[in-house]
Amino acid sequence: MDSPEKVDKSSLVGINKSRLGVCGWILFFLSLLLMLLTFPISIWMCLKIIKEYERAVVFRLGRIQTDKAKGPGLILVLPCIDVFVKVDLRTVTCNIPPQEILTRDSVTTQVDGVVYYRIYSAISAVANVNDVHQATFLLAQTTLRNVLGTQTLSQILSGREEIAHSIQTLLDDATELWGIRVARVEIKDVRIPVQLQRSMAAEAEATREARAKVLAAEGEMNASKSLKSASMVLSESPVALQLRYLQTLTTVATEKNSTIVFPLPMNILEGIGGISYDNNKKVMAKA
Repeated sequence: MDSPEKVDKSSLVGINKSRLGVCGWILFFLSLLLMLLTFPISIWMCLKIIKEYERAVVFRLGRIQTDKAKGPGLILVLPCIDVFVKVDLRTVTCNIPPQEILTRDSVTTQVDGVVYYRIYSAISAVANVNDVHQATFLLAQTTLRNVLGTQTLSQILSGREEIAHSIQTLLDDATELWGIRVARVEIKDVRIPVQLQRSMAAEAEATREARAKVLAAEGEMNASKSLKSASMVLSESPVALQLRYLQTLTTVATEKNSTIVFPLPMNILEGIGGISYDNNKKVMAKA
């Protein structure tokens, strides 16, 4: 696996492995002589401590000294000819402010997000761009607007992960020469105008009402089919209808403790004492 400090040397500005030249060597030895003459006071000025999460890019006579940043630990900086720049390698959080975006379906919305990135090449971050953090911040804003401008509102609301992944890929490709590696991109909030929110709520409510009516109609159809089957069973056995009648009477009497006037059909007495509804009509006719 390649080291994080290994980058394309042709893309770096200021790296030159040519010798210092005569004047450079003269200044180099004069700097060493000055350090020795002022020893041990010069030690406190020439020795620098680089923390574990930092790297130091050393410029000697305006040129980057090596193709790899120094640190962590102690580094030696020669007086008068060396200048060093500290670079923090920790992950940086870039908060993108709300961006007003016109979506592909002509809806104006505001979207904000956050970008997590870190510097993996200190030399590229110092030599290839003036302010690497400001450049990454502005590029993240522009990329967010460009990507979301090609999506519809429904795609933005339902496909946040895919959009964030595409933004991360674009940022990672653009910031590779700056020594930046984008770790993650997240879309935090999508702000929709109030009128559009009301329209979407009305549409959703209408959809739910239509679905409820369809379900109620299906329930009525299933209930009618069950009632039809029950009527066919009861028509085959009149005694079953009478038992159902008595069961309904028992249920009503149990729920409410009150006097109930319940009509009793004459055919319920059939089979009891040889009395039937037809015989009763004949007796009444003879009388």
